Amino acid sequence: MWFVLALLSAVFAALTSILAKIGIDGVNSNLATAVRTVVVVLMAWGMVFLTNTQGGISAISKRSWLFLILSGLATGASWMCYYKALQIGQASKVVPVDKFSIVITLILAFVILHEPMSVKTIIGAVLITAGTFVMIL
Repeated sequence: MWFVLALLSAVFAALTSILAKIGIDGVNSNLATAVRTVVVVLMAWGMVFLTNTQGGISAISKRSWLFLILSGLATGASWMCYYKALQIGQASKVVPVDKFSIVITLILAFVILHEPMSVKTIIGAVLITAGTFVMIL
């Protein structure tokens, strides 16, 4: 099931890039990000209430709150940079660089989370890195 959800995430992320590139035409990138964020917030809270999980908010630990807030700040910074890059660059070049986050995530997962780094993972990261540079040149 995780694979299906991850694949759907990739499809929606691809749609996000194309729809955003069309949508920011003539719109300030920060304003466009704010509009997108409101939609995401409404959708996320809608799912919380639809699944009746709002009662779990009181069970979130201080540590989890801290890291969820930090994650939110990182997401916001990412989206602000992404929309500005999309506004001034070609989607076909911006998106591969943005998806280079895969390689950065693998490195951070190894360094911070102490997740194992197999030969297969290293080869994949090298290929993604090479592919990113081939696509943007």
